[in-house]
Amino acid sequence: MKLIKFLPLALLFMVASCSSVKVATDYDTKADFSQYKTFAFYKKGVDKVDISDLDKRRILRAIESELLAQGMTKSENPDVIVNIFAKSSKKINIYNDYNYFWRPWYYGPNFGTHISQYNEGTLFIDLIDNQKKELVWQGIGRGALTMNNVEKKEARIKEFVGEIMAKYPPFEK
Repeated sequence: MKLIKFLPLALLFMVASCSSVKVATDYDTKADFSQYKTFAFYKKGVDKVDISDLDKRRILRAIESELLAQGMTKSENPDVIVNIFAKSSKKINIYNDYNYFWRPWYYGPNFGTHISQYNEGTLFIDLIDNQKKELVWQGIGRGALTMNNVEKKEARIKEFVGEIMAKYPPFEK
């Protein structure tokens, strides 16, 4: 009976773990992040990213939204230049399943190998000091991609960017 009570909770954790974004950041410890008030996107760098133009625009809108929410403003003469890089790879999970279950003609162990395949994406967001022309902060997010429909893809991109940008600026959180 206790198992039945905790089953929905276990399923929630399984779904949540599948949708999580693993984030890592790196930054220049000597940079004064409080001086960065304005930003712009590095068009030449963004144009080189090998993803669809639709996904590029989704990513850029999400980054812009996050930076604006942090009090920064978009500018023609920015303090930091934002560049992105994205890549994806196919991942395969193989696991063995051993359980007991009942069928009308049989009760006993069930052995099976299950294989699942998914796409994993990695998004790099670079912030470059415009005056020094040096990378000052980099956020990297990695997780499963959603390709089924536009709304889910849009939400997943916002989740990726939101998780990454939650780590910027590095000292204030």
